[in-house]
This record gives sequence, C-alpha cells and structure tokens, in this order.
Amino acid sequence: MKKDKIIYWIATGILTGVMLWSAYNFAFNPEMKGAFAHLGLPNWFRIELTIAKLLGSLALLIPFVPAKLKEFAYFGFGITLISAAVAHLSSGDSILIEIGHLTFFASLVVSYLYYHKLHPKLV
Repeated sequence: MKKDKIIYWIATGILTGVMLWSAYNFAFNPEMKGAFAHLGLPNWFRIELTIAKLLGSLALLIPFVPAKLKEFAYFGFGITLISAAVAHLSSGDSILIEIGHLTFFASLVVSYLYYHKLHPKLV
C-alpha cells in the first residue's frame, strides 16, 4: 500500500506540476499570446485554460475533494493533453514536442489508475 501511495503521489505531482507551470506561463508570459495565435487559438481560450488547469490541479491535490470532481479533472487534463498534441501537429510544429505530451499523458494515466487502486469504492 505504501508503494502504491508513493507511485500515486509522484505521478500526480508530475501531472499537476506541469499543469500549474503551464497555467503560470499562460497567465504571465507575454509570448503565450503569440503561441496561441500560432496554434490558431483565440486569446480567451488561453485564459480559460489557465483557470481550468488551476482548478483541476487543486481538485487532484486536495485530498478531501469529492471523487466525482477528481474524475472531471482527470478527464479535462486528458482532453487538454490530447488537444495540445493535435494543435501542435496541425500547426506544423515538430513531432518532438509530442514526447512531452506523451510523458505527461502517461503520468495522468498512472495517477488515475493508482487513484482508483487506492480508493476502489469511490466513483
């Protein structure tokens, strides 16, 4: 059980760390407006993603958040990572960018599976 908790918290830490870092950059890095324009995305979507990543990270990190809310956070992060990969590939960016997306998606899957392993009766 202790090993499972360690794996869960490492995977969840990687996932939420990346999402929080991304939200920080979206909010405070002026170059992000250009990056979103490069991907063909409107500026309001940058703001929406910033808020969603903050709320989703909090949902996964705070232990007493209801399981249903955690499920929404996992699902939202999954859609975000898949959509980011599609957006980058569609705009002609290097396929090497997808190594990061795949790594973070793997962290999401591990976190999700171990969450359910540690809380089998929830959801």
